[in-house]
Amino acid sequence: MSELERVATATPDDNVAVAPPEVDLIHDSDDRLRPEFVSEVLDLVEAGDNEAARARVAPLHPADVADLIELARVDERDGLVAALAGIVDADVVAELNDYVRETLIDEMAPEQVADLAGQLDTDDAVAILEDLEEDEQRAVLRAMEPDDRAAIEEALTYPEESAGRLMQRELIAVPEHWDVGQVIDYLRSGEQLADDFWEVFVVGPRHHPVGTCKLSAILRTRREVPVAEIMAREQTLIPVDMDQEDVALRFQKYALVSAAVVDKSGRLVGMITVDDIVHIIQEEAGEDVLLLSGAGDGDINEPVRFAVRTRLTWLIINLGTAIVAASVVGLFQGEISRLALLAVLMPIVSGMGGNAGTQTLAVVVRALATNQLTSSNTVRMIARELKIALANGLSLGLLIGTGVALVYANPLLGSVMGTAMIINNLVAGLAGIMVPVALDRMKIDPAVSSAVFVTMATDVMGFFSFLGLAALVGLGS
Repeated sequence: MSELERVATATPDDNVAVAPPEVDLIHDSDDRLRPEFVSEVLDLVEAGDNEAARARVAPLHPADVADLIELARVDERDGLVAALAGIVDADVVAELNDYVRETLIDEMAPEQVADLAGQLDTDDAVAILEDLEEDEQRAVLRAMEPDDRAAIEEALTYPEESAGRLMQRELIAVPEHWDVGQVIDYLRSGEQLADDFWEVFVVGPRHHPVGTCKLSAILRTRREVPVAEIMAREQTLIPVDMDQEDVALRFQKYALVSAAVVDKSGRLVGMITVDDIVHIIQEEAGEDVLLLSGAGDGDINEPVRFAVRTRLTWLIINLGTAIVAASVVGLFQGEISRLALLAVLMPIVSGMGGNAGTQTLAVVVRALATNQLTSSNTVRMIARELKIALANGLSLGLLIGTGVALVYANPLLGSVMGTAMIINNLVAGLAGIMVPVALDRMKIDPAVSSAVFVTMATDVMGFFSFLGLAALVGLGS
């Protein structure tokens, strides 16, 4: 038995010295940069020991270097980036948070930005340039190589968050009359080809995609076999103007690694790869959650003035809906003055209705975003949510109604409380599905403003049902 085999099969009693696993002093168990490491690098930069700082940072992946820059305070970032000259390259810039990257780019000369963009795939270069002011954008484009400039200018003509902005132009396309040997020779020709790809697109005379060949199929097939015999003719084509969220859904549904992007005439103009889609899925998921709360981008690197403006807008709208709900309470001032207990209990009804509505709203918005809820099953979804709302309302109504009746020795008050809880849960379930579906039908993002209307509906109906029933049965008379 060899020494390697002996170590591999050793038991604790074999007295074989096995080296302990190396402790990662840079990352924690969640693969985040350790605070001690971040502080160490920043201390080296502050002390002027840039060489030592670069030595500590050099082994990091570009994404980790980007994290390091983002974790530094705003007033520390310029010094850190300057100290890491040569390490903060195009790949690092592409990984940076949008706000941090924009601040960094603003400090660069157009020629520097052009050099960075020229080193990136088209989609990453577009992400850097698309947020620049128009005059700055033109200056950068003028400083770029003609081929790179033409590709980026074309990409910028497509709508934001579309496949045209997301795709990269660097791909491998071969004619369908080639054989496998010709494809292999072409890939080895030394011509300027795409660096990263998982499949070869096969095109017809008009550059329309007619099939795809996986690299594994090409490598395992004899040279003389025609490409047309091994290519997969069934493929998922992405229209250049498709929204990025719909692109992500196609990748998820069909388990794609890459996909061809075609223009309106059906010509192959680019490809989208799964690594870009991972970012899109993360962005879209986080975006919907934040929009539901009215928190805007919710980015901790977002300038304070932008965050205040976005959040204040929705808070003012919420203030208006709160005034509407308060006006309903004002209609029953007489009943409340005669039985102050009503003022104590009514927030429970509206609050529970709001929670129930939020639950339904979250489910429906997600279903709409993932195409699980369509016009084909809307009625069935409404019926389902109403059943859930009724079951929850009956359970909560029975619980709170019995509790109120026992605690305050007032069965009539308990009955009113329980009935109002049932009514408001039904309203919450109905509003939670109808509001986002209606907004979606009107081509309005249901994640943006649904919560405001659902909350208003549950508050108004919660107060109205509880106080109205109390007035109807004569509580406090």
